[in-house]
Amino acid sequence: MTAPLKSVLRMPLVNLAETARQLAESGKQVSVLWQEEESLAFVARGRDYRSEFHINPSDEVMYQVKGEMRLHYLTPEGNEEVEVIPEGSVIYTPAGTPHSPRFPSDAAALIIERKRRPGEIDRFQWFCSGCRGLLHEEQFVVGDYRDDPVSQAYRRFFDSEELRTCKQCGQVMPRP
Repeated sequence: MTAPLKSVLRMPLVNLAETARQLAESGKQVSVLWQEEESLAFVARGRDYRSEFHINPSDEVMYQVKGEMRLHYLTPEGNEEVEVIPEGSVIYTPAGTPHSPRFPSDAAALIIERKRRPGEIDRFQWFCSGCRGLLHEEQFVVGDYRDDPVSQAYRRFFDSEELRTCKQCGQVMPRP
């Protein structure tokens, strides 16, 4: 005997190129396609100034819809590596990997990950470009991805010269 099927409310069909175009025209950074208990999908525009490393409690799959992404990530030894993801390519990023998807604002990527479980913490870390010391870390629980947590973390960081000033060497990260 098979278990009863969970009631399906909708099965979204998305034209990624059209969604990326509409997102660019809107001026927003993120368009959430769906956000269900075990699945989250959104299209993100690039940020010309992205510099932080995101540490996600879930695995991520990134598909480059338009343009090219340079995915910076930190190895377990703390070394920074870069993977180039051309348009039409996909990459898997395991949970807990500090990563920084860098692509221009006229480019777009599809991101698929697991919706956060209650109490899970996302972290964003900025490092000094001079001495590589940790400048600041933002931590928060993401309840609804439509609130655009990346933009909120950026706003808090870049609005504070104190947070952008390295405690080790005194260098100040400029505002974008």
